[in-house]
Amino acid sequence: MRHRRKGKKLGRDKAQRRALLSNIVKELLFKEEIITTKAKAQEAAILAEKMITLAKENSLHRRRSALSFIRDKKVVEKLFTVVAPRYQERKGGYTQIIKLGYRQGDNSLMCKVRLV
Repeated sequence: MRHRRKGKKLGRDKAQRRALLSNIVKELLFKEEIITTKAKAQEAAILAEKMITLAKENSLHRRRSALSFIRDKKVVEKLFTVVAPRYQERKGGYTQIIKLGYRQGDNSLMCKVRLV
């Protein structure tokens, strides 16, 4: 049973899942919209919202916390200087998931994740 367990496993172990979601969030924050499967989109949107909330207060500790997850200085710089100030007055809901249709190869539901 999965009582009180958060998040989807995505068919990967913990290290692979963290690396995958870190890269998806990094691309989402850099490009501001990506296309991926529904399960990955839902997990990435949660983490991206946490990163944006973290970046709303520009301090060294928060910058290092974001850098420990994203691991790309250019993306962290963009997050703190461009993305987070845009949502300064907003309390949440920074991402939007739009369903696009099913992928031809394996019939997975594809979604577009974008920053609002």
